[in-house]
Amino acid sequence: MALLLSVHQLAKSFSGKSLFKEVSFGIEEGERVALLGPNGVGKSTLMKILNQTMDSDSGSVVYRRGMRMAYLAQDPKFKEADTLASVLLKNHEIDADEMARAYEWIGKMELSSFSEDTKISTMSGGWQKRVALAQQLIAEPDLLLLDEPTNHLDVAAIKWLENFLTASRFATLIITHDRLFLQRVCQKILDLDPRFPGHLLTVNGGYDKYLETKASMATEQLAREQKLANTLRREKEWLARGAQARQTKQQARISGADRLAGEVERLRTLNRRANLDLSFEANDKGPRKLVVAHGLGKQDFKNKEKWLFKDLNFVLTPKTRLALLGNNGAGKSTLIKSLLGMISPDQGRVQMAEDLKYAYFEQGKDSLDPKKSVLHNICLEGDYVNFRGQFVHVRSYLERFRFYKDKIDLPVAQLSGGEQARLRLAQMMLQECQVLILDEPTNDLDIETLNILEEALVDFEGAVILVTHDRYFMDQVCSQILSFSSFEDFNGELLFFADYSQWENWFEMTEDLMRAKIVAARAQSRALSKDSTKKKLSFKEKFEFEQMEKNISDFEARVKEIQQELLLPEIISNAAKIQELSTELDEKQSQLEKFFDRWSELDLRSKL
Repeated sequence: MALLLSVHQLAKSFSGKSLFKEVSFGIEEGERVALLGPNGVGKSTLMKILNQTMDSDSGSVVYRRGMRMAYLAQDPKFKEADTLASVLLKNHEIDADEMARAYEWIGKMELSSFSEDTKISTMSGGWQKRVALAQQLIAEPDLLLLDEPTNHLDVAAIKWLENFLTASRFATLIITHDRLFLQRVCQKILDLDPRFPGHLLTVNGGYDKYLETKASMATEQLAREQKLANTLRREKEWLARGAQARQTKQQARISGADRLAGEVERLRTLNRRANLDLSFEANDKGPRKLVVAHGLGKQDFKNKEKWLFKDLNFVLTPKTRLALLGNNGAGKSTLIKSLLGMISPDQGRVQMAEDLKYAYFEQGKDSLDPKKSVLHNICLEGDYVNFRGQFVHVRSYLERFRFYKDKIDLPVAQLSGGEQARLRLAQMMLQECQVLILDEPTNDLDIETLNILEEALVDFEGAVILVTHDRYFMDQVCSQILSFSSFEDFNGELLFFADYSQWENWFEMTEDLMRAKIVAARAQSRALSKDSTKKKLSFKEKFEFEQMEKNISDFEARVKEIQQELLLPEIISNAAKIQELSTELDEKQSQLEKFFDRWSELDLRSKL
């Protein structure tokens, strides 16, 4: 495959602090590449340099002549007056071809349910991201840059994005910490981290291959660190003895020892585990039943005929690990507030333990004061905080969360999203509680921090209620999923699942049934409008009808096979095979819809 761009020895600093240097890599046609790395390492900065909206300090980026590139920011910005039509035609001449492409992407992004005059500001964050993506794709890019595309998307939207990107022909460079998304979409991993030589680790393969590579590298580096440390110790002993030798030889050994010390220190830094220290304090003397819901229900605020949830019977106990799963606006936050007595239910009642203590991580991190410093968000007065019954100096406490001298006096508004999340967790750890409620805690956190947070939540002795669209994190932490449904047939009915894969299987099966139902209704409407003389089945149509069920079953089986093949590591790394399978998948799904349409028509007529 031909190179789209080549990066050579790229470097960037801010205020005298180096973000990265000596970074080199390339992106080829059709590649789906992930850009990983700790918070604050410069991933978004690197992407802006590639997009030519920011200059590097040194190094170069060479682009293929005529290459078209598009960039989707982490939080797309729209004006209050922007509409669907005006945004998708923005910066383009209004001609027949552009108009056709705009409407093509409206269809592909499933935006057809909105009118052309719909204001973007009235759409949810997930739909706004689809509009922004369509806006970039109208230009038909060869390379699409995506900065945290799954943030603020619900699970259904993330699944749609996964399918869309894996079937697309253009290349992508994606900043993401969604590990399941990484595994399903990306074929190559770039890990930007100053601890690596050249500030970059490149792995050709999916996320599983990346984990294997890092584990193997960690083992090798640890062994190398120990070996070099022993060699350095012997050299220092030799130099300390003042061994008799020619001056030139001794100077050479001194220089060699200095280089060796530098390499040992580099390996020690690389091998050092993250020093983020997370642990939540639970009251282990509390009751066994923290919250009990008896037939709990709440109606939609705007439509009283619609239930957000109803008839919920549930017991929250210590060590409960419950994930709430549902589309944006489904009612997850409303359910949490109902369980904690913040709002009154429309049905049933809630029984709470006396003096129940809980800590709430809000999605917007509302407990942080953006105008105050990091230090004053933790400790308003004095120099000490009470952590688990002991007084700890506030600066020492903040170092547990990687807030050092250069960050402690900064206003919170100047922190990155990941840093604000760490600071909110630092606040919560000062609270004694029996229930932890976490609403999208994973947004903006790097993978290293996510792993540490997972361990802290698993070890917590109280109950955890988790709202997250990070499916891998959900499965690692929670033992039960309570799912809201967006399907009309499930008006307020909540369903329990053991893990995400069980939910996904149910979702795909239900989605197929709903699609078949719509197709059948459409076919019934057409059949009823036909002349009555054409209603009876001919002998040929009877034979066709008898074979239809088997044909549908065969096609459905092949669709499932293709979807599974597209996730195989050997297929993910083969662009030609991906294109072949994606084309076949589109054809099979299109044919399936025709089969359902025809089957519904024949079924209706066979009963007349």
